[in-house]
Amino acid sequence: MTQRKKKPASLTLPIWLFVLLLLNAGASGALVEYYLVSQKLKTTTEQPAENQVSQDVVKTVAQKVIPPSGYKTSLSWGDIGKKLVEVGAIDLAKYEQSFNANTNGKQEMDIFSGNESRPIEINENNSHFVVNTLWALGLVNKSKVLDEGPMREQDVPIENFASTGGWTLGSKTAKALYSSQEIIPLSDDQQEQVRRIAENVYRPCCGNSVAFPDCNHGMAALGYIELAVSSGLSEEQIYKDLLAFNSYWFPTTYVEMAVYFSQQGTEWEKVDPKLALSNEYSSAQGAQKVHQAVANVPGIKSQGGSCGA
Repeated sequence: MTQRKKKPASLTLPIWLFVLLLLNAGASGALVEYYLVSQKLKTTTEQPAENQVSQDVVKTVAQKVIPPSGYKTSLSWGDIGKKLVEVGAIDLAKYEQSFNANTNGKQEMDIFSGNESRPIEINENNSHFVVNTLWALGLVNKSKVLDEGPMREQDVPIENFASTGGWTLGSKTAKALYSSQEIIPLSDDQQEQVRRIAENVYRPCCGNSVAFPDCNHGMAALGYIELAVSSGLSEEQIYKDLLAFNSYWFPTTYVEMAVYFSQQGTEWEKVDPKLALSNEYSSAQGAQKVHQAVANVPGIKSQGGSCGA
């Protein structure tokens, strides 16, 4: 007797149930899609507004840190420019080639003509000129910081540091220039004051204080400290001036720092310059910590600033 093979059982749904499930699925999908779209719209409408507020805050802070009008000190170049040329720390022809436009400091070239009474000031156009001229001063001026400090304690030829070997705008070698001339005579007490201030001032391109001026910014800061101490400027004012210089030399770092302090409840004009210049905030390590703390703030962007002539 032949047995018939049974067909596999199949599931059949009433047409009304199929339609109901189909409609429900469509409704569920539409609901999910609506939710996702509404969330996306919420993000695109709310987030840019928040970003705009943050960007406006950063812009306002930046104008305080590096004002377009510049920063003016109470000191003048006097005859320092002329002396730097006379001792070979600056080659005037090389300077004229380097600073040949108003956007890079050409307007400052008259400090080499004699006794210049205009205040020393820094802005976005002349910051490179200022760092170079103060670099030459810090390099050549007779200094206990250079003769007895960390620069002489390293197992490195003195001409091999960035602040020495990197100086190519003089008519003499950096080795010949190094701490060789009393452009700014300083008493023993003043030399000690210079050293003390220098030990408290850092720059974000490295982890060293100005007492170890192994880069151009460190050597430039040393030159300004010597000039300021010899002129009788208060230490409070010296720190304030140096913070302004650092801000134009490293704008991104100090805009970030100002944003950081603002988040802590202290506006930039209320920040203690000595604290801002300390190892905690202005060294390479300190600046990196600040950067990480504000890295997600919209509106912060790189604005340059690094070691180099």
